[in-house]
Amino acid sequence: MRPFKRGLFSIVSLTIVLIFGLYLMQKKLIFLPTTLAEGYKYTFFEPFEEFFLETDDGARLNAVHFKVENPKGVILYYHGNAGDLSRWGEIASGLIKYGYDVLLMDYRSYGKSTGVITEKKLFEDAQLFYKYALKNYPEENIVVFGRSLGTSLATYVSSQNNPKKLILETPFYNLKDVVKTRFPFLPVKFLLKYRFMSNSYMKTVGCPVFIFHGTQDHIVPFSSGKKLAALVAKDRLTFVRIEGGDHNNLINYTEYGEGIDKALR
Repeated sequence: MRPFKRGLFSIVSLTIVLIFGLYLMQKKLIFLPTTLAEGYKYTFFEPFEEFFLETDDGARLNAVHFKVENPKGVILYYHGNAGDLSRWGEIASGLIKYGYDVLLMDYRSYGKSTGVITEKKLFEDAQLFYKYALKNYPEENIVVFGRSLGTSLATYVSSQNNPKKLILETPFYNLKDVVKTRFPFLPVKFLLKYRFMSNSYMKTVGCPVFIFHGTQDHIVPFSSGKKLAALVAKDRLTFVRIEGGDHNNLINYTEYGEGIDKALR
């Protein structure tokens, strides 16, 4: 029985270490910012303006504004959990071909942005960004676009306002749903300090919703995106299932291009 007890003890010990590690390190596991020097110069191909938004608690949020002639409106883009605007600007700026201006910002501690990340502050910043867009565009011409982590912020601001459309790429039901899928043996409910309750926000979104999700997504399970989509009235939902698509390669699929074209043209 001694080998059995030693084995059991090892398993229990490893589980405890994993639980505490997940609890203590979850912020670093969720948020993967890269930073930029304050004097860093963006080198995007499309015309743009750089600016900063000031928050009530003194944080400065770096943002870029891509512009086209005679825009149909603006796409407010909330990016994923890794990188900074030097990367996300290249991705989001491709959307100007649909005739929209594009606005995107870096979250706190990302790129040139300052401030300490908390879930509450991220959502407040997301709404501040929407208010900035309202100063320059009629609300009926604002399209909200969220990618990965940014889908929760995009869903939140769409629930608090009345944008023209909400576009979500690789969204999740809530963060617990994602973590529970990856670590089914852990007491996720009691460990997570971050919630990102997209499911709660989606219940009060009133605009048309377009969701894009790959069936082989190894970061956000396809099932999580489907659960979120189930909360949208069928007459307002367009769900694009991308067979074989992963988390970061949907742009390579015809279904994605055709779906974005339908949403924005």
